[in-house]
Amino acid sequence: MKRIEPNLLLAITTGIALLLLILTASVFGQPGGALKYGIIVLVVVVAFIPLNALLARKMGWARPPMIHSDAASTAAWASLFPMMVIMSAAIPVFWPGHDYGLLVIIASLWFGVTVESALKARQAG
Repeated sequence: MKRIEPNLLLAITTGIALLLLILTASVFGQPGGALKYGIIVLVVVVAFIPLNALLARKMGWARPPMIHSDAASTAAWASLFPMMVIMSAAIPVFWPGHDYGLLVIIASLWFGVTVESALKARQAG
């Protein structure tokens, strides 16, 4: 069995943390937010990945995947993404009753960055 690619593992953990955010925002936020938050996540992630790649190509940016073997500290810095999403998931628990759409959008963008990194790592081989 091959080793699990670290960028894929980062995207999976951030995705699980995003699901936790959607759950807490749906339970502790305004009523009827579960479907809305799910749609927001899908739209943001599906739009972010190709549009960010298009912008990077137009601007001439060539960024490597977030976690790569050339710099060992990238794994520690990349672990901040799931941690920030998990901390965001705690916000609806402590301040219930609000609309957390903006929080879901921000966490979806963080998730999109990790998915884009996993795709770049897969293309690099």
